[in-house]
Amino acid sequence: MKRKQKEKPLAAAACQLRSGQSHPFGALKGFVPLGTGEEMIYRQLREAIPVLDAAVGKLVRLSGGFAVECRSKESQEHLEKFLRDMPCGRGQRGVDSFLSGFVDSLLVYGRSVGEMVVHRGKLKAVCWGDVTQLQVVEGENPLDVELWGPDSRGRMGVLPYQHLLLFTTLNPEAAHPYGVSLFRGMPFLADILMKIYAAIGANWERAGNVRYSVICKNGENMDPAMVQERGNQVAREWSRAMEDAKNGTIRDFVAVGDVEIKVIGGEAPILDSQVPVRQILEQLVAKTGLPPFLLGLNWSTTERMSTQQADILTSELWALRRTVEPVVRKICKTYLALEGLDDRVEILWNDISLQDITEEARAELYKAQAKKYLAQANEGGSK
Repeated sequence: MKRKQKEKPLAAAACQLRSGQSHPFGALKGFVPLGTGEEMIYRQLREAIPVLDAAVGKLVRLSGGFAVECRSKESQEHLEKFLRDMPCGRGQRGVDSFLSGFVDSLLVYGRSVGEMVVHRGKLKAVCWGDVTQLQVVEGENPLDVELWGPDSRGRMGVLPYQHLLLFTTLNPEAAHPYGVSLFRGMPFLADILMKIYAAIGANWERAGNVRYSVICKNGENMDPAMVQERGNQVAREWSRAMEDAKNGTIRDFVAVGDVEIKVIGGEAPILDSQVPVRQILEQLVAKTGLPPFLLGLNWSTTERMSTQQADILTSELWALRRTVEPVVRKICKTYLALEGLDDRVEILWNDISLQDITEEARAELYKAQAKKYLAQANEGGSK
């Protein structure tokens, strides 16, 4: 009788689905902060927390519009007409519509991308694009970056007409060519805020619609069938009383014996959420740079404090304008150059608010009064 040969063990092979790393944080070793994994988080933050969505919208609108000033009158007329009527995609026209989408992406993702559409040697349109579909690659020159996008097969490659692309980053860092989103630092606090809101909703679903517990006592010496019958009678009478209450009819509940009625969950207090919610919202609102009253938050403030907050907001908006001004200047100069006109142009931003105009007028008045009083004093001294 032949002995069965012992099977040889399979040779160890490199596995594609299992990693040999034992370090629990091994992903940190190969992580490069140039990806776009946080973009979905930022979109969900804006959708989940209305205060953040309102903050982005107000910053976009408060950044305001601008006017152009050219050296040539002909250049002035042509450029103003183009900026007023240029197509910018999604059924929108005008440079203000382009800036709204461009600044919106800049705040949410920390970077924005646009494209100048040239046809037959003329600038015909300027549109903004989805920056989440692009990759930024540092070029050989440390001052240049290249934008990569998917081709017809979905493979990433360098976009052919880099000189027609408009790319801007918000508060860029030296470590990588991507900008910094306005929402950076918010996911941790937003997660806590969402847990509080979810718990509030769950508690109101459980305790908001009041449910009762009806307990019949003194049934120890009764027959089990009688106990069951008595319980069914109490349940029917209680159900009739509740149904009549829905219809607006007052009906008394009468039962024989010792009956105890309690509200389910009525003894458990609901935690006060005002203090933790306000603490978290203070952090989120502080990151946006907007005064709380602009977002509908009625926190205690004084007239002096609101004036200082308005001044701080003005500086934030001017910083945002300085970030997007090179893009606006490039659009204007490209249009004038392709039209064969003088491309020397200046960007004149509109006043941010009526409050700034009032303060400037009051300051000019004070200066004029001071000069008048000084002149009168000098005349009196000479006499």
